[in-house]
Amino acid sequence: MNRRYAALGLVFGSVLGWAQAAQGSETAQGSPLSDLAKRAITAQLDAAVARGDTPGVVALVVDRSGEVYIATSGRSDTEANKPMQADAIFAIASMTKPVTSVAIMMLADGGKLRLDDPVSKYLQGFDHPQVITHFNETDGTYETQPAKHVMTIRHLLTHTSGIGYAFSNPIVAKLQKSPDMDEWQLPLLNEPGAKWNYSASTRVLGMIVEKVTGTPLEQWYQEHLFKPLGMLDTSFAVPAEKQSRLPRVNARGPDGAFQQRPRANTPSTPTPPYRGDGGLYSTAHDYGLFIRMLLNGGKLGSVRILSERSVRSMGENHIGSIFVEQQAAALPQLTKPFPLGAGRDKFGLGFQLTAAGDDTRTYRSAGSMSWAGIFNTEFWIDPRMHVGGVLLMQTLPFYDDGAIRTLQVFEKSVYRALR
Repeated sequence: MNRRYAALGLVFGSVLGWAQAAQGSETAQGSPLSDLAKRAITAQLDAAVARGDTPGVVALVVDRSGEVYIATSGRSDTEANKPMQADAIFAIASMTKPVTSVAIMMLADGGKLRLDDPVSKYLQGFDHPQVITHFNETDGTYETQPAKHVMTIRHLLTHTSGIGYAFSNPIVAKLQKSPDMDEWQLPLLNEPGAKWNYSASTRVLGMIVEKVTGTPLEQWYQEHLFKPLGMLDTSFAVPAEKQSRLPRVNARGPDGAFQQRPRANTPSTPTPPYRGDGGLYSTAHDYGLFIRMLLNGGKLGSVRILSERSVRSMGENHIGSIFVEQQAAALPQLTKPFPLGAGRDKFGLGFQLTAAGDDTRTYRSAGSMSWAGIFNTEFWIDPRMHVGGVLLMQTLPFYDDGAIRTLQVFEKSVYRALR
């Protein structure tokens, strides 16, 4: 987004934003979007489709009291010329991660675990991790030594565990000999707490949730998160009667144009194993409810999901002096380098935190929480302005130029209207 961030003031901005949110009611303090502003935002989405940035998109803005804006543009199925619908059910991929992070914080609120507990307290295989000290890029050989620091739940929440991802880290891509080998089973890229690497850490968090609760993720999430919040279209499966609402995935072809991929085999019945780092399907409306819960300090209506203290902590810097780092495109067909804000932003408990900048008049506020999914699904939560945004597409690669341009234009249009 060409934001010029400064690290100083991040923590203050984050804490100030949550403090302001806690003092107010569930009604947004910022100016509501006028009908003229809504039409302008929708026109920008239509322009993104027209210039080929995305075949189809659903966009949503929420405040603490409800949905402020929702619109669609383009097609959910270009071959069938099917218009995108507001209730389209998207594969949200890594937007599953914040859900799992919230689940961990719920267990912490209930005294079931502590964030500084060793991972080995709950799971086997984490007792004596090895850390790579030398890696030969030519032949893939490496040397290791025993980790000097214990890996904790906090390290998993902040992606500082030392675990990596094959699609975004060339070393992990070479070490992962088969798709059946999980990234967390490999030697660590660095000492726990030493560096930020986007990773399968949240998959391990999901394993901890299942271990502590004795319940599969699908069942526990439905009972303790989705049904209480009214997220009726969110699951690790899409019932057969709802699968007509699934948009098709499109990938950039060699000519730069989108090519619709063959229809995916989407499960109609939730079937384990479930992953804490991906696999959920959801709608803009449902994810907006999740965001509103966080904007309201862990509560939506009469339902309390998290304590205000836990929500506030999730939006604070938990990686100290290190920063979110740019991740490589180890598998270019799946991703381009990401994320925006690399080298400037911090990370909280499950969320990237926007650093302070001098152009926040047209973009989200410092301290805003966000993440995304590999099919270019995006969201942010702005506690200072008391709003959140959701932008859902189904395109590859992740961080496709067109997808990022669509996000930037949407976000800028929203904040021009709010400010």
